[in-house]
Amino acid sequence: MSHTINLFSAYQSKDLDLKNRFLMAPMTRSRASQPGDMPNALMAEYYGQRAEAGIIITEATQVSLQGKGYANTPGIYTQEQIEGWKLITDAVHKKGSKIFLQLWHVGRVSSSKVNGLQPIAPSAKIAKETNVYIFDGAPNGDATFVPVEAPRAMTKADINQVIEAFKIGAKNAIEAGFDGVEIHGANGYLIDQFLRSNSNERTDEYGGSKENRVRLLTQITQAVADTVGPEKTGVRLSPFISFKDMNDPEILETIKIASKALEKIGVTYIHLCEADWDDAPEIPADFRVTLRENFTNTIIATGNKTPEQANALLGENLVDLVGFGRNFLTNPDYPKRVKLNAKLNTISDTHTLFGGGTARGYTDYPFL
Repeated sequence: MSHTINLFSAYQSKDLDLKNRFLMAPMTRSRASQPGDMPNALMAEYYGQRAEAGIIITEATQVSLQGKGYANTPGIYTQEQIEGWKLITDAVHKKGSKIFLQLWHVGRVSSSKVNGLQPIAPSAKIAKETNVYIFDGAPNGDATFVPVEAPRAMTKADINQVIEAFKIGAKNAIEAGFDGVEIHGANGYLIDQFLRSNSNERTDEYGGSKENRVRLLTQITQAVADTVGPEKTGVRLSPFISFKDMNDPEILETIKIASKALEKIGVTYIHLCEADWDDAPEIPADFRVTLRENFTNTIIATGNKTPEQANALLGENLVDLVGFGRNFLTNPDYPKRVKLNAKLNTISDTHTLFGGGTARGYTDYPFL
């Protein structure tokens, strides 16, 4: 592949046709209307503003009330939520961009203070030093962080319910006008909890060996692909992230097994969520090469990349699209700013990152 490929190159695969290779990464912003965790017109304005990206992946969206871990995050399991999301898909499509909905179940990363339910997980093992947030009238409308609660181990019936919830969420997303869905298998949430040996201590067919720990991911992905088509199904994984008490020495080999299974299902992409803090571990090039060998469809990398780093990965054919989070949060016209080498807006007020319910720190970042 020519090294002239860069972020501004159009991208065509057998499943995706995008105007550029900028991806707006999923970012939880907690602006859903209450009661009912409903997407709304303010969210439509926010996503519409950022549709210079070739493709947008929405904030994580719970597939059920049980799957909710943070206050004011949107859902995709009621008709009212579907109607709310239509505002957002319309706004993005009018600007010529594509948009996928990220399907989410938090598993043990929750509290009954958020959803009134005891968390569920592969094993009855609490996530140490892990918090979620609620809104309880704190000053500035700030989120109040509360520790997660001990989960109960999932029964087979629970597992079947979760698979069904992802399937229904995917069907609902297509009804809402999305171009596809992304299954959230990253960042210490439910599917990731099954993947990792330290959070999954099961002795049935969902635990023990790496092949068994991949089973829930593959069953959910197959169910979603059977419902909406593999060409409308992406998966997000985070092999190099260990927060939320998720440090597993076997995770890289497990992800390699998962990538082969996802290739067999034929999903449209694998989205690598990479560590995004300043001294984060670099993903070894040999892992990227192995992933490219195992998986022939689109590969996405997200994790605080500079445009120069993104273009290097694209030029080496190690990834096809690159995701940007915070830079899209603060710069609705981020691709234009990259093209012109223009100054970037910075976060105006950290109080508005999660919640706030108004335009402040959400839709009021200036364009060039």
